[in-house]
Amino acid sequence: QVQLVESGGGLVQAGGSLRLSCAASGRSFSSYAMGWFRQAPGKEREFVGAISWSGGRTRYADSVKGRFIISRDNAKNTVYLQMNSLKSEDTAVYYCAADSSSNESGLYSYWGQGTQVTVSS
Repeated sequence: QVQLVESGGGLVQAGGSLRLSCAASGRSFSSYAMGWFRQAPGKEREFVGAISWSGGRTRYADSVKGRFIISRDNAKNTVYLQMNSLKSEDTAVYYCAADSSSNESGLYSYWGQGTQVTVSS
């Protein structure tokens, strides 16, 4: 079992930056690929990006490529989502998830509770 807790969300102006953290507890965090998803009001949950278990590989949705960076620190059992050049359309609840690097949310076994990110224009 893996428990995931996101933090770092908040209100930011367009063009600003935020860094989200996802702290994991439980066994074998360092063996899991991790993903970030987001869900805006009235919309389906969408893939943001993912990182391999080692951190050596990352992939991103086209909508965030070049603006968001995913990293991880396995010694701290934490994965990060650095969000730069934020836009109003980035407003959503952001979730981290474990045990896959797919863009399909159904392939992830574990989910955090989410953290709200609001970008004001």
